[in-house]
Amino acid sequence: MDSKSTPNLSVLIITLNEENQMKALLANLDFADEIIVVDSFSSDNTEAICKSFEKVKFIQNKFENYSSQRNFAIEQAKNDWILFLDADERLTPELKNEILNTIRFNKTYAAFFFYRTFMFKNRVLHFSGLQTDKIFRLFDKNFAKYTTDRLVHEKLTVTGKTDVFKNKLIHYSYSDYKCYKSKTTRYGKLKAQEKFIKNQKPSILLQILHPSYNFLYNYFVRLGFLDGKKGLIICYLNAYGVHIRHQELKKLWNKGQ
Repeated sequence: MDSKSTPNLSVLIITLNEENQMKALLANLDFADEIIVVDSFSSDNTEAICKSFEKVKFIQNKFENYSSQRNFAIEQAKNDWILFLDADERLTPELKNEILNTIRFNKTYAAFFFYRTFMFKNRVLHFSGLQTDKIFRLFDKNFAKYTTDRLVHEKLTVTGKTDVFKNKLIHYSYSDYKCYKSKTTRYGKLKAQEKFIKNQKPSILLQILHPSYNFLYNYFVRLGFLDGKKGLIICYLNAYGVHIRHQELKKLWNKGQ
């Protein structure tokens, strides 16, 4: 590869009713060669906002699960290098430069982890189990694909070496209590479906102990109490998502009997 040229980059985003996020996100992606939004038939202004950006290719596809939706998005991309972003994630100028320099000069790695800074509204959450949060976001699609056995918290399988970026991705995950609770509920239900498909049976003991353990571990061991009221809310809602997972798994098995 000519060190003076930069390979083309496709930015992929999957959406559902993200009108509050899309304008700020898309305005920040001027450096991308291709931007593809795969939408699950939003009922708000997500489509109109996306189509107001000339570079954006807007595609609607029925949502089955996160892994299949991400793999569908990859199939639409023209370029080898993929940058996957969620609607509530933002790039700093330093991270943009690191991305461009990486795909320009990298000859070793097939995929890259990004550490994320979790934002509680507009303030940084420092602990609560999220201080080590990292996720694959940049990869060469010829050497990476999302596994189909996960419906949520999808896993990217990489053939080749991986590395970690120095600059962090900003994650505006918590906008308000209701929205974040809805998110943890949605993830909990999908996780239950995933376990049901794998024939994992519900456990009364886990249903009682797992949510409590999740809360206590993140609040005390992972220092959530140092985040004050914010930490208490996040640790509770994440534990609530675990509760929903076990509750829904039990419902699925009861329906099948």
